[in-house]
Amino acid sequence: MRNQYRKEVYMYCNKQHVVNYQKRQAPAKHSEANPESQGKPRLNLPVLFPCHYDFALAPSPLGSDTMLPLVPFQVPNFQHASSLYICIVYISLCISYCMRLSLRNVCFISHVPLFSSPLPSSGAYLFVLPTTSFPQISSYGPPTYPLVGCLLSFYQNRHRLLNWYTELLSNSPTRTIVIDRLGANRIVLTADPDNVEYILKTNFDNYPKGKPFTDILGDLLGLGIFNADGALWSTQRKLASHEFSTKSLREFVVNVLEEVVENRLVPILDCAAARTEPLDLQDVLRRFAFDTICKFSLDFDPVCLDLSKPPSELAVAFDAAAAISARRAAAPVQALWKVKRWLNVGSEKELRQAVELVHTSVSGIIRDKREKLDKWKKQGGAEHVDLLSRMLAAGHSGELVRDMVISFLMAGRDTTSAAMTWLFWLLMSHRKVEREIVREAADLSPGKKSLDFEELREMNYLKACLCEAMRLYPPVVWDSKHAAATDVLPDGTHVNQGDRVTYFPYGMGRMEDLWGKDRLEFRPDRWLVEPGRELRKVSPYEFPVFQAGPRVCLGRRWPSFR
Repeated sequence: MRNQYRKEVYMYCNKQHVVNYQKRQAPAKHSEANPESQGKPRLNLPVLFPCHYDFALAPSPLGSDTMLPLVPFQVPNFQHASSLYICIVYISLCISYCMRLSLRNVCFISHVPLFSSPLPSSGAYLFVLPTTSFPQISSYGPPTYPLVGCLLSFYQNRHRLLNWYTELLSNSPTRTIVIDRLGANRIVLTADPDNVEYILKTNFDNYPKGKPFTDILGDLLGLGIFNADGALWSTQRKLASHEFSTKSLREFVVNVLEEVVENRLVPILDCAAARTEPLDLQDVLRRFAFDTICKFSLDFDPVCLDLSKPPSELAVAFDAAAAISARRAAAPVQALWKVKRWLNVGSEKELRQAVELVHTSVSGIIRDKREKLDKWKKQGGAEHVDLLSRMLAAGHSGELVRDMVISFLMAGRDTTSAAMTWLFWLLMSHRKVEREIVREAADLSPGKKSLDFEELREMNYLKACLCEAMRLYPPVVWDSKHAAATDVLPDGTHVNQGDRVTYFPYGMGRMEDLWGKDRLEFRPDRWLVEPGRELRKVSPYEFPVFQAGPRVCLGRRWPSFR
């Protein structure tokens, strides 16, 4: 039956009823004069010598109503005997590429006899025909070639990676693209809310962080909650969720913030205003965030907001470790940083030194805290409400507590400072919005110097401004999971076991069909519902800046008073 099928396909190819193999220098628009090209999807093929072909369908032996795709691969012309060896190597690459696409039992049919003479002088074309299943392939991703994947495109757009991904997703009808990487599993990148819900909630168990992710952050975060899966994650999540829900912890956070803002942050801003000197607000807000998160998590004061002193060793080491770990995740070839780590050279040597300093510092703080707690317990002292004291009181080991605390330091510091920096940057160019925030605060507490927790919860316009700032500039621009088993997303995209599946909040905030034609404008009113100016409810899968599902951010309700 297969031989008969090959004969039928060969006849169709000869008659040019199926495949239009004409070379094009660039993708051509479908012409009204060529009705056969209407409706055919385009495929940017992984060929050594790039050109574009039509992606066509041929009748299947399974039935007259079934159509299977034919994928053409170009073979170079044979001018010398050495070309034969090039051809063999190239065919091997094509087969390897097909296997990466999960094509099984492929058969090759040539448009002209491939070896009609010992050294054919004309080019030949191979058509790869899947005889079982054919996963959906996005033709809107970056140009991809055998062996190197999309490395060339990635390198060309490395300076504008976020906008490049956003453009690719905007052009894709499914808002999903597939990225082939050199020496690693594929990336399935999506900005589709249905896919996001499926990944984060519906099929949550199939999309853990995965070993590739835990390898990237494992040196710094260890087995902390943001780098754990399964039972270990579940145990830490239950503990942290309980502690974050207590009234005493909320009051402690508010007191810490009020003290740091009034006694440290405001004097710095007043001094800069009086001197009319420029101020690096991003640096100041990072220092502010690190002071508050350390006092909240560790009951330890690094005094970073004292600009007369150099930054603490812990803060400097934490900065270096976080930056190098982030570069690991963005590296186009993951094997490079692993080799550098094995050799202990370059940035990986710096990372090892920084992580050692962070772990040593935090372990010392934990040891001192444990001794103080034991002493206060014997003396019948008052209960301590900081997060570290609560975790030690629960009886957890020092190493696990260390990893959990470092995870909270990373999450609370970088996300908070990034959100505040972008908000103030936007307010500087939208003075009307700034005046509205001040008016709302004045109306809620006339004559009062500060607001308490309940009053802050009523500031809907401030919340709208924060949401709008994070829509345009989310603190976490993407988040990745790794497929535990082969799957199909709601939009039909095929996911292989081990693929990195990434949802993209930065790009989702710039999708016209989600946010309208004014999607690139800073307009807080889009979050408010008239009358009453109540905050509009938006699906967390359309606005996943706090994640969603079981791993939703524990501090998602706190950013307004931060």
